[in-house]
Amino acid sequence: MSTSTHQPLAAAPSLNLAGKKVVVVGGKSGIGLGIAQAAQAAGAQVVVASRRVATIQERADLGNFEQVSLDMRDEASVRQAFAGIGAFDHLVVTAAPDIGSWGGFMDADMQGARSYMEGKYLGSWACARHAAPLLRAGGSITFLSGGLAVRPKPGFAAVTPAFAAVEALSAALAIELAPTRVNTLRPGFTDTDMWGFLPAEVRAGLKEKVAAAFPARRVGRAEDIGHAALFLMTNPYVTGTVVEVSGGETLVDSVS
Repeated sequence: MSTSTHQPLAAAPSLNLAGKKVVVVGGKSGIGLGIAQAAQAAGAQVVVASRRVATIQERADLGNFEQVSLDMRDEASVRQAFAGIGAFDHLVVTAAPDIGSWGGFMDADMQGARSYMEGKYLGSWACARHAAPLLRAGGSITFLSGGLAVRPKPGFAAVTPAFAAVEALSAALAIELAPTRVNTLRPGFTDTDMWGFLPAEVRAGLKEKVAAAFPARRVGRAEDIGHAALFLMTNPYVTGTVVEVSGGETLVDSVS
């Protein structure tokens, strides 16, 4: 008579972050703010780090978050910010250089390309480097790239390799920092204030094209990326990977 060796199935990990402390670099706007809000809704104590601390009069929506000043392009600033934060559980790095610093291949000089690579790739590196010693057991690091990492477009010659480098960095750090988990989120078009530089009618037209072309049949929202970030923070068996949250953007032709 044989006896079963099967073990009872364990409960699936939940998205609960109660009792955890989460730091979101770039958490004051756009996708970063969506992730910060999702983490807080999941029970976490949330710290948002950005170049400038906003007053409650300027940004009442940030009132429930602790804010710290951090400039990703200044390693001394990064070091000082994390020293002040102290021990925590999860790091999410969403910040990127401002629009206008995207370097085109045939620009008059390489200043834009250098600025973007320094801010996005080396800035992510610096944040992980100074955060890693502070992460508690079971902690994680999540970077942010974008669809351009795998679907280049004209005019974004600096962005594509910077995104690809961030994705490669997360794989390298998953090995180097193990058992700390390190992953990357790759969002597609997401309707945030990042697109505020476009005229209203152009932005509306772009959203219509996205909704018609993408398999998900709608534009992305910051909360979509926030939900994926919660998954990466709470699933203990996911590391060294890229999670695309794009509505199928990389499966279709460009709509820009």
